Amino acid sequence: MTMISKALGRIQPSATMAMTGRVSELKAQGIDIIGLSAGEPDFDTPDFIKEAAIKAIREGETKYTVVDGTMELKEAIAGKFLRDNHLTYATNQITVNSGGKHTLFNALVATLDEGDEVIIPAPYWVSYPDIVNFTGGTPVIVEAGADQGYKITPEQLEAAITPKTKWLILNSPSNPTGAAYSAEELKALGEVILPHENVMVMTDDMYEHIWYADFPFSTIAEVCPDLYDRTLTVNGCSKAFSMTGWRIGFAGGPVWLINAMRKLQSQSTTNACSISQAAAVAALNGPQDFLVERNAAFERRRDLVVSMLNDTPGLECPTPDGAFYVYPDASGLIGKTTPKGAVIKTDEDLITYFLDEAQVAAVHGAAFGLSPAFRISYATSEEILTEACTRIQRACVALT
Repeated sequence: MTMISKALGRIQPSATMAMTGRVSELKAQGIDIIGLSAGEPDFDTPDFIKEAAIKAIREGETKYTVVDGTMELKEAIAGKFLRDNHLTYATNQITVNSGGKHTLFNALVATLDEGDEVIIPAPYWVSYPDIVNFTGGTPVIVEAGADQGYKITPEQLEAAITPKTKWLILNSPSNPTGAAYSAEELKALGEVILPHENVMVMTDDMYEHIWYADFPFSTIAEVCPDLYDRTLTVNGCSKAFSMTGWRIGFAGGPVWLINAMRKLQSQSTTNACSISQAAAVAALNGPQDFLVERNAAFERRRDLVVSMLNDTPGLECPTPDGAFYVYPDASGLIGKTTPKGAVIKTDEDLITYFLDEAQVAAVHGAAFGLSPAFRISYATSEEILTEACTRIQRACVALT
């Protein structure tokens, strides 16, 4: 007899977190591993945000807050949505959570019953289908390969919708590919969704400010105002403000959904960390000019990695529009043999080979729902990225 719940049995540990843990173990053993598996900016949290947190501690802001966020933070989030996305949300339409993943978890657990379907474009962030599975819902995976820019088409979306569909999850720019939808592409998807009144849209905009495309960032409620009441616009402080450890995610959406998410949160985490909330107020209301400099650094790194991977035998690496990931197609390496005689049958075999022989950690494409490929995070220095890509090149050349 097992004591583990059926719900827990429906999910797997995060592949990205598992690889990050493996890298830490190998480094602790003194092995020269270059870890490119974690989705975390290498830049530090800006000092003005840290100072706001220190001030909050000194002034005793260390008690419980309202379950889903202080009024000051909700007002700052409403200001961010209006300033950046031309979206008007009242404070009772906003929720604050312990990271973006928590926001998504609350929304899906609060709305899904067994058999409900959620459309998830692949490649996808690893947690989307597992959270759906946890609820008893059904992930409906729609594949979008490199040949279509890792973006689903309106025709694919229409074909995936059924009477059981409850959500479409969009992530732009994408983790793991960095692909981004233009305003026109979002409008086309919105036109498909609009007649299906049973379908809502969850848009994960966490990488909004890490952007290099020659078209401006857009979010679906902005370009499809008729879907405003059926959209949960998710964002957070982790990526743009280098606040991954502070754990602040937030969203704007219809009052009924925000109330449902608050009810769930009241019986789980209660509020997000009070000190982190004070820091997030400073982040959202403070100077944003540092984002330009950091974006320029990320873009240089992107160009370096894309160039080096495209010069590697067996790899084809599209150029991302945003975020800090590349997702090279590894079809040309499947079936190759390593110097030790092992055959590369899957992309998981490939990243194991990279880890063992090149001492470079990446995440295999199967974890993101589209193989054969792998994800590399280029949120580290150009020097380290050059060395990592050189190691990958050598390892690929050694395959026969």
